[in-house]
Amino acid sequence: MNWSTIADEVLAGRAATRVEALAMLQAPDDELLQLLDAAFRVRRRYFGRKVNLHVIRNAQSGNCTEDCSYCSQSARSTAEIERHAMESAEALVTGAREAAEVGAVKYCMVTSGRRPSEQVLGAVCQAGAWIASHLKIRLCVSLGTLTDEQAQRLKAAGVTRYNHNLESSRRFFPQICTTHTWDERVATVRRARAAGLEACCGGIIGLGETLEDRADLALALRDLEVEAIPVNLFNPRAGTPLADRPVLGAVEALKTLAMFRLVNPKAELRAAGGREIILGTLQPLALFAVNSIFTQGYLTTKGQGTNRDLEMLEQAGFEMGMVEG
Repeated sequence: MNWSTIADEVLAGRAATRVEALAMLQAPDDELLQLLDAAFRVRRRYFGRKVNLHVIRNAQSGNCTEDCSYCSQSARSTAEIERHAMESAEALVTGAREAAEVGAVKYCMVTSGRRPSEQVLGAVCQAGAWIASHLKIRLCVSLGTLTDEQAQRLKAAGVTRYNHNLESSRRFFPQICTTHTWDERVATVRRARAAGLEACCGGIIGLGETLEDRADLALALRDLEVEAIPVNLFNPRAGTPLADRPVLGAVEALKTLAMFRLVNPKAELRAAGGREIILGTLQPLALFAVNSIFTQGYLTTKGQGTNRDLEMLEQAGFEMGMVEG
């Protein structure tokens, strides 16, 4: 296929098809740069050369009731990770101050568990109200499934975005989680949006899914009209059921990011967990498809650090995004 032509048509308003999405994933490795160039043309139209930095806060770690096979915090995991109860509102505010100091656009408070308790929701709302009133940073939270009332409380507290990933396609999801369904996740995303929250919703590649599953995930996210898509590149963790999964190749990961951009041209696309490990020295190439990254680290693993992230952006000719308004 002619990737440049597809980019032209996407920019003209035509949606990329499932056949085209699969073709991107199946493209010969020798066509990687052409595919990334097509993705970059779309990325540049909507986001220029700006890269938004996001900081994630593991506000309640470990001891999750869910059996997600990829996760080191799940009920099936014996991984040696830090486990702690819900942090106080004061600790969450401290994290937000630190995120604002490094120039992050978004600060995301994340808790383990299927749904938030009143204690968790109360701490997040208390911290969120203070942060929204005093700091120039946008708020995202990820607390599991929500009720309508909980979503409305988060919105009233100053939260602007809710994260709840689909993780993979509807077909593949039961192979990685059995304690809740893919459709329950979709319902939570819709509930958050109904309350006026933006939807941050993506997934993980490299779990053992097919290329068809990856294309179907990208298309499902387009159907949901989510504003932001974090794409995690699976980095197998010792102590989890998927610890022995083969590590994803960097070129395969980059083709997947390009596909997500061409299928979801206007979404904020993020290279999320596993970026440093999976992409290695090819990390800068991801910036030609994505327009945001996590900096400092992830839930239970460290990143390469904000200084190295900023150096990477500068050397690749990109610039840090700024909080608007």
